[in-house]
Amino acid sequence: MKRPADSRKSPRKSKSRDKVDRSAKSADSSRPPQEQRPRIGLEAAIEKIIPREWTLAHYNPQLPAVLSTPAMIGMMEIAAAQSVQGELPEGAITVGTRIEVDHLKAVPEGTSVRATARLAENKGRFMVFEVEARAGEHLIGRGRVYRAIVEPAKFHAQAHARKS
Repeated sequence: MKRPADSRKSPRKSKSRDKVDRSAKSADSSRPPQEQRPRIGLEAAIEKIIPREWTLAHYNPQLPAVLSTPAMIGMMEIAAAQSVQGELPEGAITVGTRIEVDHLKAVPEGTSVRATARLAENKGRFMVFEVEARAGEHLIGRGRVYRAIVEPAKFHAQAHARKS
């Protein structure tokens, strides 16, 4: 039996095209539009005098009263978040997703430490920051911090759903 000429079109092509269109939509829905992504090169810094609560000795008196690695990374994360906050979609925030940081030198309680962050890459809703911490001329830490753009209510709901 002969088919009419227009029925020879493969239905797979249109299904395939539909599938591609759905994939593109779902990829786009997780990414802020290009104009809403923060610009590469945005920077911020935070400077603090290191309190005892941020030292190892605060957690264990047998350890030295030097800036802990988590406290240094926390400063880097705050600098990263502040660097892009003004260019996020309305109501959005960023949350940390990964850290790659080396803590190079110890500094004691009472030292002034400055952490800086610069947006180096945009990967959809994910961002990569080059970070460093300094005490005067001493580089005490450096690396990369990764953050994601999220909507706070949805993020909190998902986090609370995991509470045991």
